[in-house]
Amino acid sequence: MPGCCFLFVALAWLALAAAPAHADEFRTPSISVIRPDWPAALSQFRAEIAAQPLAADHFSFAAERPRPPFKPRRNAAVTQLNAVTLPLFAGIAQSPAPVLLPFDVAQYVADRQSGATDLSVPRYQAGFRAAAMFNAGPAGYDAVFVLDRGVGDDMPARTFTEPVDVQITASLLVYDIVDPLAGKGEPVKALAAQFPDLRRVIREGYVRYAFTRFGVPYVVSIQCHDGRARRKRLACREASPIAERFLKALHIAGGTPRRPRFNIASDISERPAVFSPDFTYRPPGEIIAGSGYRGQPGHPDFTVYAQIRFPIEQAPAFANSQSFMNWGDCYRTGRLGWRPTKGDDYRCKRNDKPLVFDESAGGNYSYPWQDNFCETRDFEVGQCANGMGHQGQDIRPSACHLRNDGADRCLPDIYPVVAVRDGVLIRTPTQQAVFLLVNSRNEHIRFRYIHMNPARLDADGVVHGRRVTESERIGVVSNFQDFPGGTSTHLHFDVQVFTHDGWLWVNPYATLVSAYERLIGGRGREIEPPPPAPPATPPAIADTAVPQPAN
Repeated sequence: MPGCCFLFVALAWLALAAAPAHADEFRTPSISVIRPDWPAALSQFRAEIAAQPLAADHFSFAAERPRPPFKPRRNAAVTQLNAVTLPLFAGIAQSPAPVLLPFDVAQYVADRQSGATDLSVPRYQAGFRAAAMFNAGPAGYDAVFVLDRGVGDDMPARTFTEPVDVQITASLLVYDIVDPLAGKGEPVKALAAQFPDLRRVIREGYVRYAFTRFGVPYVVSIQCHDGRARRKRLACREASPIAERFLKALHIAGGTPRRPRFNIASDISERPAVFSPDFTYRPPGEIIAGSGYRGQPGHPDFTVYAQIRFPIEQAPAFANSQSFMNWGDCYRTGRLGWRPTKGDDYRCKRNDKPLVFDESAGGNYSYPWQDNFCETRDFEVGQCANGMGHQGQDIRPSACHLRNDGADRCLPDIYPVVAVRDGVLIRTPTQQAVFLLVNSRNEHIRFRYIHMNPARLDADGVVHGRRVTESERIGVVSNFQDFPGGTSTHLHFDVQVFTHDGWLWVNPYATLVSAYERLIGGRGREIEPPPPAPPATPPAIADTAVPQPAN
């Protein structure tokens, strides 16, 4: 082929690559990949065990025999360390990030070498129980530890009566989201020597301690509320001393160096070529008029954060609002014309959308879908304009089967809910939320399911550490919110990605549209938003004769 043809093809390809996507095109996320400084990690580990001769003699810091050039050079101590901690933290060697845990390896090995009989795990974990969940994989690792009330003589008295879950994540994958609150927080003077860049920040329902070690971002977090301490609701001011106790106890516990990887660029997400005859959806970011927090708009995010299996087993399903649709309560923003009788008309004070007091109303169980990520809720969402929103997307199942007692309520617990990917579950018994964690070479992401009945989840073993496969049933669509029947029958589903501030909520709407298209085998049709109303025309000004001065 002549050189000019080569040039023409190259220019044409570049023009195609640079061309903007169509309005309804979705994109995959952009992800930065971290390269850990393993020599620095080994230096820290060597320093940690130096004070325990029995432990220090157990490890050899000589380099292993030469390896092929495409494999990283390892130190024998890494292999020996993983052998020590593997029985306690299954799969720890799978983490390419140095694993920091509240586990005193030096004291544990020294005691074991000296023949000690009491090797109970909390002795080496600053009083924290054995890990409730530990999962390592190609992206890094995640773990959950529990501290019981009353553990530790140095801990302040606590009003909250339940055990406290502490989470830690280290990730080589950092999602490049637009985050107006990124990097904020306050230093922690008491820990400045151990963690020079440590930041404490309360975000999206968690107190978070973010720091960088060996070039890798680590985040320790506890779910809490930024308010008064209560017996059944953990305040962040009571959570902070627990997180700081956890941080003080961190030691190198394992991991394995891997060869360097490259950043992952955003690309156009694959979608079915053939259109569905009936599936329609409103564009990402278009929420019901007047439903946003303090008048905020939606968040138009066209990112498909992961190729997932749709979370409800069977189609059809209907993604729309629970609060600002039929039978909704307008989320405490006021209603007009409402009477508690089936079929009566009412509307939310915020808009003129006509509604009826009937959960089975056709508008609830029909297309088009509509985004409600930034709908009014009392939850922090950094991606929404006013910093508050819904955090996820509500999805109704195929149909509403009305109760046979004449009520206007749908029967729950009929339609199965499934795992959207292979992964590990994160859930303490009795909790209302189920997280599904995915840790793979190109993804570190979490999915949350809400409103399934906790008693049923407990009975079915939906708890910390359970591994599930894509499409495996993990529950049924229900209406639990603090108690059975506390909300309408639907599934709340959301997505969190890892950032330098830890796990943050992102809009799952495009991800769900894409998953639903694969489930039904057809592409949806985006309904364009209505054009804005034309500006009012000012009234015409009549011509008036200007008096002329007398001659």
